[in-house]
Amino acid sequence: MLALLKAIKGSVILKNRLSKSLEKKIVVGASGVFENGWIPTDVHTLNLLKPSRWKLFFSDSSIDIILAEHVWEHLTQQDGEIAAKTCFRFLKNGGHLRVAVPDGFHPDEKYIGYVKPGGSGAGADDHKVLYNNHSFTAIFQKAGFDVVLLEYFDEKGEFHFIDWDKKDGMIHRSSRYDERNIEHPLSYTSLILDARKK
Repeated sequence: MLALLKAIKGSVILKNRLSKSLEKKIVVGASGVFENGWIPTDVHTLNLLKPSRWKLFFSDSSIDIILAEHVWEHLTQQDGEIAAKTCFRFLKNGGHLRVAVPDGFHPDEKYIGYVKPGGSGAGADDHKVLYNNHSFTAIFQKAGFDVVLLEYFDEKGEFHFIDWDKKDGMIHRSSRYDERNIEHPLSYTSLILDARKK
């Protein structure tokens, strides 16, 4: 019953925000964290595994940008593939999905212990997969996206970074914006990519 009430309330709020927005910039799994100009949603309103819920608010190929910060690790790999297909379906041609997850190639063992499935970090008890740049890229390529890696560690423990604009999707748990990196650079980063729909 509580989930139904959340879904109804979330649906009303989402429709209201969409009616006032020129651009459809959607945050999935927002948990109350979003930037000005973005429309936050949660699993009760937009479930990545249920495209039928998305059809209540969007037509195919109608969303400008989708942002998902630390969402995919809470899905199984198979569900992650379904979620990628859902986003591909509803994004406009030329639109993109910006996604961040914990980085499985991060060289710090403490970091890995914190973020791995069943790890010691907040929410890690619900983590299903620890991705690296290869396994995560494959999820979105399989759905039809072109993928650009923005931040990640490779298998040698080397950090790679392409300058990205937070206006295209703010990732708080990133090399530049996570406060844990002020005293200890790169102590908390994410594997971040843009999945672009041609």
